[in-house]
Amino acid sequence: MKIVRRLGASPRERGSLNGDTCPDIFELHDGNFAVIGTEATAELERMLPSDAGRADYERIVVITRETLVRAKADIPDS
Repeated sequence: MKIVRRLGASPRERGSLNGDTCPDIFELHDGNFAVIGTEATAELERMLPSDAGRADYERIVVITRETLVRAKADIPDS
């Protein structure tokens, strides 16, 4: 896997100057996306809708609203 580009503003541009809160979104060379967020699988898994599921190798992560909103312009339509 290879990271092609960041989507949205960097953590520093969003005010994270000390590295304590660094959610981020990256586009990968194969068109998939990688997300850095706070791991919240144990807390949120039981609240997933009945038609949602998670494989053993998947984790639920939380990113800030600002991270996703600022990435919106960089997310391709298709």
